[in-house]
Amino acid sequence: MLTINRIVLPVDFDFPEGSLHVGQQAAVLARHFHSSIVMLHVIVPPSSLAYTLSGGYVPAQVLESARKNLDEFLRPELEGIEVRRVLVEGDAAQAIVGITREEKAGLIMMPTHNYGALERLLLGSVTAKVLHDRECPVWTSAHVEDGPAGELAIRNVLCAIDLSEHSRNTICWAAQIAADFGAHLTLAHITAGVEMFGPGGAYVVPEFKEELTQYATEQIARIQQEMGTHADVFVGSGNVPEQLNLAAQKTNADVLVIGCRPASGRLRASGYAIVRELRVPVLSV
Repeated sequence: MLTINRIVLPVDFDFPEGSLHVGQQAAVLARHFHSSIVMLHVIVPPSSLAYTLSGGYVPAQVLESARKNLDEFLRPELEGIEVRRVLVEGDAAQAIVGITREEKAGLIMMPTHNYGALERLLLGSVTAKVLHDRECPVWTSAHVEDGPAGELAIRNVLCAIDLSEHSRNTICWAAQIAADFGAHLTLAHITAGVEMFGPGGAYVVPEFKEELTQYATEQIARIQQEMGTHADVFVGSGNVPEQLNLAAQKTNADVLVIGCRPASGRLRASGYAIVRELRVPVLSV
């Protein structure tokens, strides 16, 4: 059985819908695991000449407004849960990772912003930085417009694996979550694309696809035999986020568990794209 002693819940008052959405999910998990919550809001100083010349002074009214918002945010949803509310100034990603280490938290839960490609390039992503630097699993909610309505219910767990040694750790997490919630587990593996290009455009070579699919199926069967799991299996090919969205749709997944520790591989390369594009919450372990 999983043990999650403390959940770090960063909230962003410029994105209240997303923070509310993931906060409701945090309430469900906190009650299930009897966890406390550290709700964190980070005031990011403006990178302006006036701010620099002022010695990094944040106006009192800004601090007071942030404290008031933080004190009231999600109170009904988190009733009965031990909650500590923390307000800090600085870099958002560094603050989230730092307080997670200080609190020895077992999980970070945060929303993702649905920025366009240019905004992602210019602004970077707090989520991507946290995923890179964190020392514990990170739960990222689906975008509000993509996410399921109503309270979180974990009935079907989808687990994406790349057949590396780390896949066993990912499966272990997914299997424990499925067992804790009495959910159905499906393992998913996405092979390289099987399209070939020639006269008339792209086409699929059936023999190539069958060979990749058979190899992946055999490897997953071997891993399951060694681990003693009996999950269903989905094997797709091509674009990883697209295929995982398809797998999530076919299995009615409520959460996708994915490993982000390997140094290389298709899942590693697609890690933030998966978090950004999946229509269900993603737990990166």
